[in-house]
Amino acid sequence: MKDFANFTGDGGAQDAFLEEAKKVAASYDGKSENDLLKSIYARAVEGKRSGTLTNEQIDAFYAQFSPMLDGAKRKKLQKIVAELKKM
Repeated sequence: MKDFANFTGDGGAQDAFLEEAKKVAASYDGKSENDLLKSIYARAVEGKRSGTLTNEQIDAFYAQFSPMLDGAKRKKLQKIVAELKKM
């Protein structure tokens, strides 16, 4: 998966997404959480602008990952999701 366009939230794309997530996580080993968030946000903005990332995919991404976050991080992700969906 080179972008969020392949993320559907279903089981078929989940394996590819998890594999990509592992690669991304490895590339940010030792970097700050802020650096990781900036990279994810930049990729999402690029996807929205190019038309390869839909609001439904953003919602699916949020639904998949928000349960793994604590309250403060979930709230931060909600703000990012709202921002992206307005684009």
